[in-house]
Amino acid sequence: MTKISPVPDNAAMRPRKTLPKTAVPRMYFIDQEIASGKYPNVPEMAKKYETSISSINRDIAYMRDMMHAPIKYDFFNKGFYYSESTFRLSASYASEDDLLALGMVKSLLDLYRDTPIHDSALNLMENISVPLGNSENTDWYRNRIIVPKSITVQVDPSVWKHIVTGLQQNRVISFYYNNSYSEESFRRVHPYQLLFDRSAWYLYCYDENTEEKRIFALARISRAELEKESFTLNEDFDYRSSEGQSYFGIFKGIKTHKFEIEIKGSALWILERRWAEDQKIEKTPDGIILSFTSNQYDRVLYWILSQGAEARPLAPKELVDNWKEIIKNMYELAYRHGE
Repeated sequence: MTKISPVPDNAAMRPRKTLPKTAVPRMYFIDQEIASGKYPNVPEMAKKYETSISSINRDIAYMRDMMHAPIKYDFFNKGFYYSESTFRLSASYASEDDLLALGMVKSLLDLYRDTPIHDSALNLMENISVPLGNSENTDWYRNRIIVPKSITVQVDPSVWKHIVTGLQQNRVISFYYNNSYSEESFRRVHPYQLLFDRSAWYLYCYDENTEEKRIFALARISRAELEKESFTLNEDFDYRSSEGQSYFGIFKGIKTHKFEIEIKGSALWILERRWAEDQKIEKTPDGIILSFTSNQYDRVLYWILSQGAEARPLAPKELVDNWKEIIKNMYELAYRHGE
């Protein structure tokens, strides 16, 4: 006969006096796990949700004592189950804002649809939101809050797996890298961080070949291997400690420039956005002049070119000259055959 016992009553299992917002989606996750009939235990759920064992313990105690969830522990199966098989956690414990936020997060996951984390993350969010689907709070947002499809960059799942393991364990990773300037090259790196920029993933790391910090596009990495050697993470490993002063993506240069850009016509979309920490905007009869400091020279140049005839660089002189040279080359390319 299966031995049944109530949830242990110890310090870690005492119910919360107040319920933090972060606990709400976690408890719906616990509800889904227990209702699955797989007899989940606390360590398993903590690992799957990536939280602490004490948090899961307190959530279960709150569900049992405050939400009257019929949670029991089965010693034979070494896990929890509902003594009333039809019980599910009521959606009334989640606020309207919580439900909307959960739905929007699921929609935003589409931005990561070609990455190995998409399916797992979406599955987790679906499991959390299962008990929320009733006649009063259906997924109304699906056709009203939209994330338009954008260009994505596919990542090899095996490359992703090796890099994530290297990050977790501070292990050296080796791979072959293909860039636009040379043949495929072999690399050994100390993985520091994964960066996401403009629908693509990048690895920020220490490159043993060049003996400096580098950024590699995951889409250009192949035949990745996790080496036996480990490395010590330096104090200055964090990309954020040296990222560009402007907000044009992850790539930056060594030299800092003072940029001045003339924007003609309606510049409302410029005013609505934040382009740099120290940006200044001066109105002119024809538009505005946007000025800021940045070490993201190449990204700023490409951004100006993408604006066509609406943007013109004023400073620094190097930027103006490069801009004119590129436009000249574009003109020659367009009319090379007298068309």
